Amino acid sequence: MKWWKKEKAGAQAAVADQDEKEAAELSDEADVSAVKQETAAARDLVLNRPVPSGPLMNVQGVVRTFQVGGKPLHVLKGIHMEVQYQKLVMLRGRSGSGKTTLLNMLGGLDQPTEGEIWFDDKPFHKLGDDKRTTVRRKDMGFIFQAFALMPLLSAYENVELSLRMAQVPKAQWKPRVIEVMELVGLGKRMHHRPFELSGGEQQRVAIAKAIAHRPRLLLADEPTAELDSQMSAQIMAVFKNIIQTEGVSICMTTHDPTILEVADHVYEMVDGKFV
Repeated sequence: MKWWKKEKAGAQAAVADQDEKEAAELSDEADVSAVKQETAAARDLVLNRPVPSGPLMNVQGVVRTFQVGGKPLHVLKGIHMEVQYQKLVMLRGRSGSGKTTLLNMLGGLDQPTEGEIWFDDKPFHKLGDDKRTTVRRKDMGFIFQAFALMPLLSAYENVELSLRMAQVPKAQWKPRVIEVMELVGLGKRMHHRPFELSGGEQQRVAIAKAIAHRPRLLLADEPTAELDSQMSAQIMAVFKNIIQTEGVSICMTTHDPTILEVADHVYEMVDGKFV
């Protein structure tokens, strides 16, 4: 009879384990459903928030001077510009015109020698390193010319990493990653690594990574420079779409005249100033 008791006890344990597993799955499904509702609520909050009448970012008389060989090198020479809410702004100019230096100023990666930079009515130029870092983590997203993706991580994991760094609650990672990957048209490619994706697809992953934490301002440094005209058009279509769906403002640099028509405003840069 001992063998029968052992088999009976084993069967009961297996049933108990299966019941626990099913209960855990139901709990996970409930958690995912709840998180999706929270994510939808967060998206609605972003889209329904009032658009202020003034600019999101205001630049007043910005000068940037570097010391080279004991002599001053004037890279930016009295820049005045605005980035309005939910608009696409382009900084156009040749290499060396000062576009990237200005973009670094707007993102708080560098500080102006003279002038003021106001972000969301706050004096961004007066904030210390820690406070600027907090603003970047919460309210800004960055897209780089070279994509800046982790090569050993999948597209999904690259986007998830940005949420970790932005200190977004873990429960929100999965639904938000899926949402932004579908938004940029890569819902079926999210588990591929960068080397398995085309240049245009890698740039779309970079866009998803930059918008995942719901920033207010997206800064992009020549995001179409490495792409052909067809891919560039696709990226610009994605930009216009996320302005509508995410309520984000975009400021990007470019030297490509074929994409200027989609911008809401274009600033032409020559030798460190607008013309």
